[in-house]
Amino acid sequence: MRIFGKGRHRPSASWRQATDRAFTLIGDGRYEDAGALLTRAADLEPWLSESWFNLALLHKFRHDWEQARAAGLRAVALLDRDAGAPDWWNVGIAATALQDWPLARRAWQAYGLRVPGEATGSGEPLGMDLGSAAVRLSPEGEAEVVWGRRLDPARIEVLSIPLPSSGRRWGEVVLHDGVPHGERTTSAGHTYPVFDEIELWAPSPVPTWVVLLEAATEADRDALEQLAADAGFAAEDWSSSVRLLCRMCSESRMPSDEGDGEHLDPHDHSEPGHPGPLGHRTDGQLWVPERECGVAAPAALVRGLLDGWVADSPDSRDWRDLEEVC
Repeated sequence: MRIFGKGRHRPSASWRQATDRAFTLIGDGRYEDAGALLTRAADLEPWLSESWFNLALLHKFRHDWEQARAAGLRAVALLDRDAGAPDWWNVGIAATALQDWPLARRAWQAYGLRVPGEATGSGEPLGMDLGSAAVRLSPEGEAEVVWGRRLDPARIEVLSIPLPSSGRRWGEVVLHDGVPHGERTTSAGHTYPVFDEIELWAPSPVPTWVVLLEAATEADRDALEQLAADAGFAAEDWSSSVRLLCRMCSESRMPSDEGDGEHLDPHDHSEPGHPGPLGHRTDGQLWVPERECGVAAPAALVRGLLDGWVADSPDSRDWRDLEEVC
């Protein structure tokens, strides 16, 4: 994270010492003490963009977006290159957090990204077509990696149904950091980055429910997921989709599904035979009819959705123990 100046002159020894000590303190979570040292470093070398870049980073860690924007703008004003500087990316994150859309557009363009023409009166940079990615919710707590759609370089709309421990819901938009921590690969060979959540950007009004299903076949389970999607909401079989990983494994390059045959992934720290958050290891062939399922739908709709699913095939489907969990 520390980038030492090469443009005008080498930073002084005092600047280096203050900066090194500050990032050690940041690693320990001592942001106030680190801020005093980085402010001292900026006073020592105010003409170095790195002085202000480091301060902008600190303010980002603290979620102090006004200060992050101010320090970031001072950093980019002192840059000695035209495009691609990480200083601009930090400015873009701060501007997005503040919904300062003109500055966000300017930051992404200065970094070297193509931003389509204004789609709204506010100038929000919509339609950047950045595709899918994974995001690690609550990275400092009970971290959970879920799938989402990138709205722009700093925001992801959550398309999975997160577990209640994350405190997040389907359809929420989260602000995320710019450097991926890990990757997920699909059976088709595609690789997707995993970004760390910074904070919730836009909440979802749609609650999360957990329900126990009796689904005789995978097709029965798939029918519920499709029924929810057709209604504009979501259902997810947590018995199949949830895998427990240690932090080191989560931040590495990991396959996103089990594939065929017995699932013996050494990175999976769950136990066989336990659905949902307790694990998803099976022999890859035996279908277990009892499924723990997450449903994202309004209270007025969720029971009707489940009843309609059962009514379509009452001999092979049932549900019980519906509970709102987030």
